[in-house]
Amino acid sequence: MRVFVLDKDKQPLDPCTPARARELLRKGRAKVFKRYPFTIIMQDRTIDDSVTHPHRIKIDPGSKTTGIAIIQESTGRVTNALEINHRGQQIKNSLESRRSLRRGRRGRKIRYRKPRFLNRKRPEGWLPPSLMSRVLNIETWVIRLIKLCPVGEISQELVRFDTQKMQNPEVSGYEYQHGELFGFEVKEYLLVKWGHNCVYCGALDTPLEVEHIIPKSKGGSNRVSNLTLACRCCNQKKGNDPIEKFLRKKPEILKKVLAKAKTPLKDAAAVNATRWELWRRLKLTGLPVETGSGGLTKFNRKTRGIEKTHWTDAICVGKSTPEKLLLNGMKPLTVTAKGHGVRQRCRLNKYGFPKDHAPSAKFFKGFQTGDIVKADIKKGKYAGQYTGRIAIRYRPSFVLQTSGRKIDVHPKYLQTIFKADGYEYQAN
Repeated sequence: MRVFVLDKDKQPLDPCTPARARELLRKGRAKVFKRYPFTIIMQDRTIDDSVTHPHRIKIDPGSKTTGIAIIQESTGRVTNALEINHRGQQIKNSLESRRSLRRGRRGRKIRYRKPRFLNRKRPEGWLPPSLMSRVLNIETWVIRLIKLCPVGEISQELVRFDTQKMQNPEVSGYEYQHGELFGFEVKEYLLVKWGHNCVYCGALDTPLEVEHIIPKSKGGSNRVSNLTLACRCCNQKKGNDPIEKFLRKKPEILKKVLAKAKTPLKDAAAVNATRWELWRRLKLTGLPVETGSGGLTKFNRKTRGIEKTHWTDAICVGKSTPEKLLLNGMKPLTVTAKGHGVRQRCRLNKYGFPKDHAPSAKFFKGFQTGDIVKADIKKGKYAGQYTGRIAIRYRPSFVLQTSGRKIDVHPKYLQTIFKADGYEYQAN
């Protein structure tokens, strides 16, 4: 990727090549301003003395990963690219865990709280936290990039998935109002769909139970496309194992079940639910926002012969896509949302009872969890130089994660090179 450049008043200039950035740093004309994304600040230049060209931010929103690209419109050169990995599923799991613990505590009647009725109204346009986190991640990075690059416009893929047509391409008219369960109870629907026998062992004339093909603990849903019928013996034997593991010795049955089952559509639903909120927040930046369909993105990508990834899809969003794109050698920066810590002070065991209490301080010895540090360990088992992300303990022994391994390190060997900002970075 190209290197972001700021003038001495912190106003954005055109990004430069890495070779040019190294030359400016070596001559002392620039200094490192930011490590991720890598940015330098000039010591002898202002924006009035420079020529800048308009750039465009392009966004391909996704449920799990969002692609972002910056294009210099006059030349079609892709200067920078990001892939943001969201943590929506992690937030959903945490909220469900909290809900179950609170429900159990209320059920045991060990604490009484007066019922609340005046603060239950949700504001207009409310989205669940697991969905809102996706919107906020994209908004955060758009605002950051605007401060680092002379951006004049934004393009967003405003895609809408027709989830019923994805399952039944022949649906039309009033059939949209009926759905696939019209006239059926769930159990009766499954009996008709899968037959009156266990799909795993073929047992007849035995009580059948509703079974999740993809277990809920593995991300499956209660949608009928994820349900089938099994006898009690097979249901208990399968447990929460993936169906591929359970039927690894019965490939014919596995192929049959997967052919009938349909992929859960929660990712498509997440994109549908967040698209307009994201558009509204992008409009608040004050820049013109162009929208494009998913079909147009695919057409642009195919006609230009570009391989499909999240960031290359972002390049091809909208009608403003140049006929010729320059992206040879481009490698995106992978950004993973990690959050900003937790407020929970009392840690609970699996039964919902307190087991320990976390200190209220977020910093220890000048470090906090998520800082990217450089370690120079002089002696001992882990002697050497490392760079990675730390997790602090409230004692002089931190966990340093680097190159797929975790080591214990004393803070006296550490030097901070990038303060925690809620994200983890990996250059591809």
